[in-house]
Amino acid sequence: MRIVIAGGHGQIALRLERLLAARGDEAVGLIRKPEQADDLRQLGAEPAVLDLETASVDEVAERLAGADAAVFAAGAGPGSGAARKETVDKAAAILFADAAVQAGVRRFLIVSSMGADPSHQGDEVFDVYLRAKGEADEYVRNLDGLDWTILRPGRLTDDAGTGLVHLAAHTGRGPIPRDDVAAVLAELLDTPATAGLTLELISGKVPVSVAVKSVAGG
Repeated sequence: MRIVIAGGHGQIALRLERLLAARGDEAVGLIRKPEQADDLRQLGAEPAVLDLETASVDEVAERLAGADAAVFAAGAGPGSGAARKETVDKAAAILFADAAVQAGVRRFLIVSSMGADPSHQGDEVFDVYLRAKGEADEYVRNLDGLDWTILRPGRLTDDAGTGLVHLAAHTGRGPIPRDDVAAVLAELLDTPATAGLTLELISGKVPVSVAVKSVAGG
């Protein structure tokens, strides 16, 4: 498969690109800075420089042309203010989804956040973040042109992945290594029967492949 990943230099995306390249897929990572390109090449991924905060839907669709799937793994990051939660976590996700529809790329995964909710109340930066992620998720759900899956991880850690997770519509709070988030994304890409599901993810006791098959009805 050819898979285009928004936020291609992000911590989850880099792990996903390594997994995809290792299994023989073509991973294309969209990056904002040309100097990030070598990091992707070292993983076996193809870098593509494109800033989702300034790009047009046509420009993004051009990058998505010929892809089998698209993954939105971009984020403004923990040190950013409320404004970039709106421009990256919400607007860029919507742009990427619209571009996928335009390019005819049906399979679409979005890395969201546990607690994302368009009706979330509060004025702190994290409140804005949860609202922005929720609004992006809601927009994607309403696009008939996408076979979407929304993944909402718990508290992200840099611990080594265990390959054991709890994946369900509702899991309760908990941590999850970024390694395991990437592994679940790779498995979801191989499991089209998960389209239309919004899933929470934390560490657990079930192997990734078994967990994904279970939510897919397999």
